[in-house]
Amino acid sequence: MTHRPELAVIIATNRMSPFLDAAVSSALAQTLPPSEILVVDDGGPDPDALDAALAAHPSVRVLHLPAGGVGAARNAGAAATGGEWIAFLDDDDRWHPERLERQFASLAGHPGAVVGYCGLRSIDENDRVVAEPDQVQVADRLDIARRTTGILLPNALVRRSAFEEIGGFDPGLRLAEDLDLVLRLAETGGFVFTDGALVDYRTHPGNTTGSYRPLAAAIRDVVERHRREAVAAGDGALASAHLESRRANGRFAWWAALRAAKASAAAGRRGEAAGAVAWAVRFAPTAPFDAVGRRLRRRR
Repeated sequence: MTHRPELAVIIATNRMSPFLDAAVSSALAQTLPPSEILVVDDGGPDPDALDAALAAHPSVRVLHLPAGGVGAARNAGAAATGGEWIAFLDDDDRWHPERLERQFASLAGHPGAVVGYCGLRSIDENDRVVAEPDQVQVADRLDIARRTTGILLPNALVRRSAFEEIGGFDPGLRLAEDLDLVLRLAETGGFVFTDGALVDYRTHPGNTTGSYRPLAAAIRDVVERHRREAVAAGDGALASAHLESRRANGRFAWWAALRAAKASAAAGRRGEAAGAVAWAVRFAPTAPFDAVGRRLRRRR
């Protein structure tokens, strides 16, 4: 690689995840090192403890801010860093050592790309793999809108000029702000995929993805807003793609609710289990029929 890309790694944290050191260490261990790493403290309860925890990594800067939400924290981090590219690393995730080198090798042949993304696997709090990567190369913007290609913020490298063009994250969103960003970035240029499990996305009781009800509601609201915008712009194909995404979110809501109900029932909390199912019925009443219809169509 003749040109060494400049990339800033931004890690927003609020309660200083117990996995923060592993996240930072994975960024520092890159075979193609980032130009800078910035940890943004989003109003955490103990800023001194955060500084002490990062003292072993003198090259890592820390920016302390009042609590404003993860979107605002990431925007502040982007404004406080330089470089042509930005990577947003969650404080409980980690990278494969060759992540940046391999992704930039893929991006080298696509000078107009605004996002590079890679394979992402899910791990638990004990580093056990719970889901292998399922990402694929997007064909067009409609693929991104359908959310069938596995593009998430943790496995994305974002061109700074595109990030600034769309105004960064919507600071008013406390959940699904990453989905909103990806959908808006899709309006500005191409996305390039790099195969391989280069990012470990950690699921554990302490992260927000475990709060399936508010997350499903936030995804629904973001997708519906983008669908309405597509309708207003006369883009029927894009509006239909967002509708597919909304239906997929309903299926996700049912899957998460049934999983929670099963866990509650196993623990003897039958009322809580019934409540999870009742919520799913209210949130996405047609999702089970949609799921059955999809299975039948696949068998034809």
